Amino acid sequence: MTGEMTNGQRAQVLVEALPYIQKYNGKIIVVKYGGNAMINEELKHDVMRDMVLMNLIGVKVVLVHGGGPEISAMLKRVGKASTFVDGLRVTDEETSEIVQMVLAGKINKSLVAKLDLLGGRAMGISGMDGGLIEAAMADARLGYVGEVKKVNPQPILDLLEKGYIPVVSTIGCDETGHVFNINADTAAAAIAASLHAESLISMTDTIGLLRDPGDPASLIRRVDIKGAQQLKTEGVISGGMIPKVDCCIKAIEEGVRKVFIIDGRVPHALLLETLTDEGAGTMFRKELPSC
Repeated sequence: MTGEMTNGQRAQVLVEALPYIQKYNGKIIVVKYGGNAMINEELKHDVMRDMVLMNLIGVKVVLVHGGGPEISAMLKRVGKASTFVDGLRVTDEETSEIVQMVLAGKINKSLVAKLDLLGGRAMGISGMDGGLIEAAMADARLGYVGEVKKVNPQPILDLLEKGYIPVVSTIGCDETGHVFNINADTAAAAIAASLHAESLISMTDTIGLLRDPGDPASLIRRVDIKGAQQLKTEGVISGGMIPKVDCCIKAIEEGVRKVFIIDGRVPHALLLETLTDEGAGTMFRKELPSC
């Protein structure tokens, strides 16, 4: 028996996807993209193809990307060490210039080119364009690392109206023109909230929230804000997952209907989460049904 699908099975897959296609048609989905899914070229190809497919079936997809590994690699090439405090990159003026070059230049434009080659229509912008992200210094210890003060969603809405997939690099500036490096999870949550997005999907290097970090079968598929706070108290959510979950909670509190943490290392995880019953990670809601 081969692993090939029959024509009937292919048709069944499409039929089962129909309710989700109808549900998300015309709705905005923000995808936060980074980690291994961005480094591995085969996975990157799959993610970009999935986004083009979603765009073609009427989903208004916004791609918000980071690029930490590539920034670290470029700093190493120029002989500059990477320093982190509480998981955030210490960003002096020289590092800020390199962040701009790598995020708004190399990474952003390579993603745009990939989407275009796969049949999509993409446009790359940064948080500096059109006053998209107004930022301020988050912590003097971190230098030019920013917190989001305000998001002007109009540049993204204009691109969506024209049928483009906006590809957003996470840098912003203050009213004096100082440029800030912004954590991609933080920026994606703020952008999703400003767009009143149907959902925010965070592609990470984990399969979602695990009750037991060593047991993939302990995946928590659904959680609400109260439950997430309890999991933090219990220590189930710890370490680097805390800021990611905090961003999920903030997005929900500010009006995003659903937030997902999914494993970006799984091929087509984006489609599995949005167009199937099974999903592919952990879903956050404001409140879960009591039954």
